Amino acid sequence: MNFVDLIKENYVVAIIRGIEKKDIIPVAEALYKGGIKLVEVTMNTDGAVEMISMLNKKFGKELYIGAGTVLDVAEAEKAIAAGAKYFVTPNVDEEIIRYALDHNIGILPGVMTPTEVVKAYKAGAKIVKVFPTSILGSSYIKELQGPLSHIPMVAVGGVHPENVTDFIKAGAVGIGVGGSLIDKAAIASSNFESITKKAELLLRKIREATI
Repeated sequence: MNFVDLIKENYVVAIIRGIEKKDIIPVAEALYKGGIKLVEVTMNTDGAVEMISMLNKKFGKELYIGAGTVLDVAEAEKAIAAGAKYFVTPNVDEEIIRYALDHNIGILPGVMTPTEVVKAYKAGAKIVKVFPTSILGSSYIKELQGPLSHIPMVAVGGVHPENVTDFIKAGAVGIGVGGSLIDKAAIASSNFESITKKAELLLRKIREATI
């Protein structure tokens, strides 16, 4: 199954950012128990490369593991060496897109404007990350889908169970979720079960929106 189909089938990419290395396995396990299959570890997290490697060793068959906040090819190379199966970027970087395509790696570039959407698509990206939707809102996805419905879009930024239905109905084929799912307070108290419950709720809301 290709990267776009994986997102369309699973909907959620869990964004793991700024956690400690000791917590990466229990967090990933909690996400998986809640039904999440795609996770990204952002490269601006201390120890990100090692965390990606750890996840691959532990959950290589259960989870589809990627690298987020990939800002240059040097980071992309490190992520691939650790076993990342896809890259997520906050911006449109045509060099990273080409690098991903050359290495048969999924690529989800960040876009905001119609110009950036088309630029990323023409560079070879088959799917884009509309970011930050915490500011743009679900109606912005709907407006973009008017002229650009042939380009699959993932909503990232400010998506949570209370508004995820709006984004799905606006035309998003998937969502990226970080802080509202991976609660730092819950991690600090080792309450990983709450992450599982949040994941289950999020996926339930998405299923209800797609019926």
